[in-house]
Amino acid sequence: MPTLAPAPSRSPFTSPETSGTGPEVRVPRIIGADAPVPLDDGRRVPYANLDYAASAPCLEAVHEAVTRALPYYSSVHRGAGYASQVTTQAYEDARETVRTFLGAWRRDAVVFTRNTTDAMNLLAHAVPSGTSVVVFESEHHASLLPWRRAVRLPVPATPAEAIDAADRALAATPAGARLLVVTAASNVTGELWPIRELAQVARRHGARIAVDAAQLVPHRPLDMTALGLDYVAFSGHKLYAPFGAGVLAGRADWLRAAEPYLKGGGASASVAETVRWAPSAEQRHEAGTPNVLGVIALAAACDALTAAGWDALAAREERLLARLRAGLAALPHVRELTLWGDRSPRVGIVSFTVTGWNARDVALTLSGEHGIGVRDGKFCAHPLVRHLLDGEGGAGCGEGAAVRASFGIGSTEEHIDRLCAALARLAGSARR
Repeated sequence: MPTLAPAPSRSPFTSPETSGTGPEVRVPRIIGADAPVPLDDGRRVPYANLDYAASAPCLEAVHEAVTRALPYYSSVHRGAGYASQVTTQAYEDARETVRTFLGAWRRDAVVFTRNTTDAMNLLAHAVPSGTSVVVFESEHHASLLPWRRAVRLPVPATPAEAIDAADRALAATPAGARLLVVTAASNVTGELWPIRELAQVARRHGARIAVDAAQLVPHRPLDMTALGLDYVAFSGHKLYAPFGAGVLAGRADWLRAAEPYLKGGGASASVAETVRWAPSAEQRHEAGTPNVLGVIALAAACDALTAAGWDALAAREERLLARLRAGLAALPHVRELTLWGDRSPRVGIVSFTVTGWNARDVALTLSGEHGIGVRDGKFCAHPLVRHLLDGEGGAGCGEGAAVRASFGIGSTEEHIDRLCAALARLAGSARR
């Protein structure tokens, strides 16, 4: 089978970084790392992108992979021409790359979707009728809202409480199919959930577990097999591959038994007076011409992060996270939001409020006066943000909103320091 042209010989990494006695890190290059942005006073400064949790910038390695694929771009699976064969091979190779990246079983399905929301809605479509779903109210809406029949658990006060609550809820569900839905890393606080222990709880009750890994996989490795996970969903646009592809990976039986999520070409094995649907989960739920370039981009991001080395990337992120949290803690008018306390392990996501300031005004000021991009609002996790802001009454927060700073591969110490300095200036400024 023909293959795409080889990758260019230029290294996909920046020069090695060192920080004190920390390990050397070969950081993958991103596009737009030094892009200038205008300030309100007419000056232009390099952009400090601290909004990775919404959408991460594109890796150069991802851009190069898409560029190499474009000359042979064609429809997949049913074409006999050379370009179609090349593109089909690249598409299916990407499926295997994602399988390896997630540590999925060989027999697991890897279905390409648009994003995490699409993947979770596909799973909700495929669960057997009458399935009891248990989900925490702290979930992103993508994991909270799609289920037809769900028991919503309140936001847990500790990881141990989350495990106990899931245990009790699953024990109380009626006999039949059961599914526990949980995030791996909070998109509001960055805190890591005890997914290994929750998977063990699910198994003890004969239930399955579905994990929203959208905020974990850009920061840490994930091994579905080692953790005992049944389903994992994530998005390419948060994984440095902003070309509109996502993934649902996991056990194939429910997906094979369900009618296609979308009905159309590719999902059918034969069409006459009756329709016989394609037998494989991937074919059945990838109707129509798929987002081939998005899938190639996603696989390239998986390869680039793996090649960079997770231990070194995580250590670099931990240093930046400690710098940011220490900087925020030194500001008496800034309050960090947390589920489980200061020592809870987390990825590079921090949400906070600024006393006397509306969250939107904070974000606009950071952008217009300092060239810093952050997110403000409720982050598609309204119940969780309301819970974290309980007691503030929304005062000074923008009707119960917060500010979120999130970072990744392209972030630097200067970005962190610029944010902390800007927030320090807000204390003596009139509210916008």
